[in-house]
Amino acid sequence: MELKPFDRNKVFKLIENENITKLREYDLQYADLHNIDLRGADLHNIDLRVADLHNADLRGADLHNADLREAELWRADLRRADLGGADIDFSCLPLWCGGLHIKIDVRIARQIAYHLCSMQCDDPEFLAVRNATLPFANKFHRVEECGRLVEVE
Repeated sequence: MELKPFDRNKVFKLIENENITKLREYDLQYADLHNIDLRGADLHNIDLRVADLHNADLRGADLHNADLREAELWRADLRRADLGGADIDFSCLPLWCGGLHIKIDVRIARQIAYHLCSMQCDDPEFLAVRNATLPFANKFHRVEECGRLVEVE
């Protein structure tokens, strides 16, 4: 099926009329979906590369296997959203309450752990957690590109 070009007004009208399933008919790459209410929406396997989802309400949305590479998730509310299998490379996860309780898979967990372990903090408690997490974090899917992390004393 050929996708329709993105039209923000038409897409928002679909959502207002609770026709969220019809979103799949549109090309949502690069789509301007900021401030959109997609609570509980079924968006699994959807291509949202470089989509602007800042301030979007995605609570409980099914984003399983979604392509979110380079998607703008600033201030997006992802509480209880399912990101299992999603590709979030070059994207960001919110570090406010809207980023809590997200369902992820081990690939994303390793990615987050790697980023945490790459941070520099000389607090002994942080270093203990960091060093204990390294074997898991170094299984990050981009570790060859970013570099294997080593223990810090």
